[in-house]
Amino acid sequence: MNQLIVVAFDHLDDARRAMASLRSLEREGRIRFEDTAIVERDADGKAHVRNEVSGTTETAAVVGALVGGLLGFMFPLAGIAIGAALGAAIGAAMDRGVSADFIDEVKRTLTPGRSALFLVVKESDADATTAALRPFTGEIIQTTLDSEAEDALRNALV
Repeated sequence: MNQLIVVAFDHLDDARRAMASLRSLEREGRIRFEDTAIVERDADGKAHVRNEVSGTTETAAVVGALVGGLLGFMFPLAGIAIGAALGAAIGAAMDRGVSADFIDEVKRTLTPGRSALFLVVKESDADATTAALRPFTGEIIQTTLDSEAEDALRNALV
């Protein structure tokens, strides 16, 4: 089951730095994401949202490309259009990522100079994830982790 973790950081660039640290764990195979997003509110109060490519988007693109390629071989012009539409439909049907409404809600509550990191985690090495976030100061906004894992993460962010 996917786990949702949303952390607000005290500094503008901390969410990006934390994500870079988590991406290194991903390259090592110690964490897998379904979706991620970063929200930053700069000093003048303007909010910026960076949605990263999710597993759902990648899966839908691959399925759409395969179907489009097959149909393109059989029916050249129609295959491309049908494959693209099918990929979009599959992506919408499989959407298990971070809700845009929830991101907007957190974006409105962030004060200038702060950032937030949204993670939908498929699987992870909890100790490695906690260690990767330990250098940062922040607070957990929302999580679906069990209480023991949430407490460990909360203690790491102090």
